[in-house]
Amino acid sequence: MIPRSGKPVDVLIVNPPSPDGTVYMREICRCGRQSREGMIWPQTSLAFIAGAVDERFSVDIVDCIGENIDWPRFEEILRQKRPRYLVTYLISSIIYNDLRAARLAGELGATTIAIGPHVTTMPESIADFPEVDYAIRGEVEETIVELLDHLEEGSEPAGVKGIAYCRGGSVTVTGDRPLLEDLGKLPRPRQDLLPLDHYRMPMIDGPFTMVTTSRGCPYPCIFCRKMALWGNRVRLRPVDDIFAELLWLNELGVDNVVFLADLFTVNRKQVIDLCKRIVEARLPLKWQCNSRVDHIDEELLAWMKRAGCWQIAFGLESGSQEVLDRARKEIAIEQAKTAIDLVDRFGIKSWGYFIIGLPGETKETIRATIDLAKRLPLNLALFHVAVPYPGTEFSDLAREHGWLLSDRWEDLDMNYSAIVEYPQLPAKEIDRWAKRAFLEWYLRPAPALRLLGSVRDARTLKAVGRNIVRHLRWLGS
Repeated sequence: MIPRSGKPVDVLIVNPPSPDGTVYMREICRCGRQSREGMIWPQTSLAFIAGAVDERFSVDIVDCIGENIDWPRFEEILRQKRPRYLVTYLISSIIYNDLRAARLAGELGATTIAIGPHVTTMPESIADFPEVDYAIRGEVEETIVELLDHLEEGSEPAGVKGIAYCRGGSVTVTGDRPLLEDLGKLPRPRQDLLPLDHYRMPMIDGPFTMVTTSRGCPYPCIFCRKMALWGNRVRLRPVDDIFAELLWLNELGVDNVVFLADLFTVNRKQVIDLCKRIVEARLPLKWQCNSRVDHIDEELLAWMKRAGCWQIAFGLESGSQEVLDRARKEIAIEQAKTAIDLVDRFGIKSWGYFIIGLPGETKETIRATIDLAKRLPLNLALFHVAVPYPGTEFSDLAREHGWLLSDRWEDLDMNYSAIVEYPQLPAKEIDRWAKRAFLEWYLRPAPALRLLGSVRDARTLKAVGRNIVRHLRWLGS
């Protein structure tokens, strides 16, 4: 039973409203941040949770970021739907904003369940959050089913693995739930409950969504939060399941997809098999993915291009080999140039991510990063400040060496400002260099021409224009 009106619902799964009207990105396995590039992130993880809830319960998703729902409107929705259970994200950088959703639902009698990287890496923090009845740590799908069973029976959930809850000021953190061995057991995500026509990203003005292909990454980058959630073991979703979801999305009118994975090209055979299925079915699909510079080759790119791939995002991070090595990135700078040139030769666009302020950073290494970014034929480049998110090795190092300037969760946002500094590099310099990197990269003819070349219609032009305005505001902050 899927209510799409204001009628009461058993389980309401929520991406809470923005605190200030700007776009925030929340995800089960991502750090969560303000979206300087204006990307409205499809809530695939919430769709998986909705798919896991069994038929005894009516279920719905409210994506307040996707539908631009503010707090007064969200309160009205809660009063209409009066959920028995509320499942909601909590991300570190806007934690007290997000808690408001749980508080409002609790006041209406709902049992509140928090999810996301914050409660996964810091479950004891719920002692400070009386709004939260239970927190689910890590992978949600199996845990939510078992937790709801116990709550429906009125039994004590102490035996439910992968949760945390507070009683009388004492936090109980139950044993870790083993990761789902077979991703073929995942339910089909209820993408039909998402506002698919509202999702946006640079060079796409919707509709688009994300399709999960795997979970986990074998590489030990010190700044990545996925290690705390998935570990370094890779689990692949069956190609049959991925392809069936693509066919269903096509029926829903969605032909733009971003494949969501910690590393999409982690298994070459899976990618080629999926591409062959798309080509053989003549599925009219346009898609993007991520990769590492050491995980692509000519045959792979040929199949990806044939199957509709038009852009690949790469985490390039730094132009300094020393900084890359300290971050345990396990790539060589020469591989970045080879990979981006190869992608360009196949007519596929590339999006490069860089991090300013990782351990070992100096003005000279930042200069090398900017120079590398300018040498590469990238179509887009993003420069983030390094943030030591809880649960990462970077966080442990920052505390051990006294690099951390703030313990405020609200400061944990890679698009905001630096909260680490080093003897050779103050935080203000990291911020200044991040903005300088952006200006130097974009204020050149080549990136401007590539951006103009990506404009296919008036809608895309508006999307590019919005991103320019957002970045100008950031530069002036």
